[in-house]
Amino acid sequence: MLGKTYDTQVCSIARSLEMVGERWSLLIIRDALFARVTRFGDFQHNLGIATNVLTSRLESFVAAGIMERAGGADYVLTPKGRALAVSLIALTEWGDEWASPVDPPILYRHSVCDNAVHATTTCDACGAVPADEVAVKIGPGMPAEYLAARRGGFRASS
Repeated sequence: MLGKTYDTQVCSIARSLEMVGERWSLLIIRDALFARVTRFGDFQHNLGIATNVLTSRLESFVAAGIMERAGGADYVLTPKGRALAVSLIALTEWGDEWASPVDPPILYRHSVCDNAVHATTTCDACGAVPADEVAVKIGPGMPAEYLAARRGGFRASS
C-alpha cells in the first residue's frame, strides 16, 4: 500500500504502517468510525479523494481484515478496524495540542455519560502515566540478531 515495505524492521509500528500508513487511510477509517460512513460515494464526497485511490484503499482494508463488504455497496469496519479508535483519538489529541492553530474541532465524549474521552498511557498498577515515564523492554518476539545489529540507545533491559 505504501509502495515500500518495512521487511527489515522488527516493529509493530512498521507493520501497522504497512496497513494504514498511507495519507488517506486514517481519514477513511476516521470517517467510518466516527461519522459512520459506509458508502463509497460518501467517502469520496467527504474526503475529496480520487476514486482510484479510494478503491485501492478500500480493497486493501478488506484484504487486511480492517473492513468488510456488507450488502454489496457498504464498507464496514471489522473489530480489527474499530480497534484503531484509540490510535485515532491519540493522534487527534496530539494534533489539537501541536498542530492546530485553533480550539479542537472535534471532542470525543463517552456516549453513556457525555464526559470527555482521552487516549492515555496507563500502568497496570499505577494508572495513567506521562509519556516520559514509559520505558521500553525487549519483548519475546525480538530476534537477538536484529537487536545486536542496532545502533543507538535501543538496548535490552532487565
